[in-house]
Amino acid sequence: MITLLADGREERIAGPIVPHGEPVLGWERKPHGWCRGDACVPAFRAAAAETGEGVDLVAFAGLLGRQAVADPDEGLIAVGEPADLPPGRAPEFEALTALRGTRVAVVFWASWCGCRYDLPAWEALHRELGGHGFSVLSVSLDRDPEAAREWLAEVTHPAVIDTDGRIAELYNVINVPTVVWVDAEGRIARPQDTMTATDTFRSMNGLSCERAAAALRRWVIDGDAGTTSRELRAPTGEERRARLHARLATWLFRAGRTAAAERHLARAAALAPHDLAIRRGLMPLNGVDPFGERYFALREELEAAGIAIYRPLPDWQGDEEPAAGATAPS
Repeated sequence: MITLLADGREERIAGPIVPHGEPVLGWERKPHGWCRGDACVPAFRAAAAETGEGVDLVAFAGLLGRQAVADPDEGLIAVGEPADLPPGRAPEFEALTALRGTRVAVVFWASWCGCRYDLPAWEALHRELGGHGFSVLSVSLDRDPEAAREWLAEVTHPAVIDTDGRIAELYNVINVPTVVWVDAEGRIARPQDTMTATDTFRSMNGLSCERAAAALRRWVIDGDAGTTSRELRAPTGEERRARLHARLATWLFRAGRTAAAERHLARAAALAPHDLAIRRGLMPLNGVDPFGERYFALREELEAAGIAIYRPLPDWQGDEEPAAGATAPS
């Protein structure tokens, strides 16, 4: 038996070859090909994933533009999200879809980041601008939901906890805080941006919460997003595979299979060394303090390699220049 991690779900399947006649990742075999709703993969293309015994799950995922990582020794397969999205569209997830018709600031944060202290300020902006057809939607990247819940106790805005990293994958979030603006029609108004809602770590990251809030108000009230960029920064193939290795590592850590989990975490770090959402985000599952020595060593590693931890867009910062690669002990 194999444990399949796909589409935000976990299920047990007989093996990596799905027997003929059974659905594969929600797709069903029709006379003319494999179909899911109105979408179909023609039979001649699907043949590349079909064998005498059934359909090769990993190969079929590739036909759909989805990467997959398998660990036969541990009996696990993780399947990622589709790579190609309609230009400018915000990837759908349930909490965001429920807010269609509203301008939304999707705020990615985590309990292992100092940006947890910004949640009350984001809540204040949510209340202030709510009458203008606006909502904050906070997304915690905590793998342990209990670690996030204590910080959400006082908020009224919609909030979700991305325990399997699926939403972070959809939005190519490599660190927190990251904020994405989505307009009322579900289009990207501002792609991944490092924005803070308080100045707690301004001396280290060089970012002004006042300027960020002013930019947000201009968008919500005047419709001025301040940037011509209307598409998310796309992940590389290595980043996509790194997130799948992280998903396997998360499952294995939770199952107490630490050695196997660490192998996948090391592979993820090799593929995407800059992805703190993976490397720092999984520290608590491995019994490592995300505010401790290992984190500061990771910061030094990235700084020495010239890799920026925070990546703000420049348009709202005025004359203030953030320090290149600046980091905060957050």
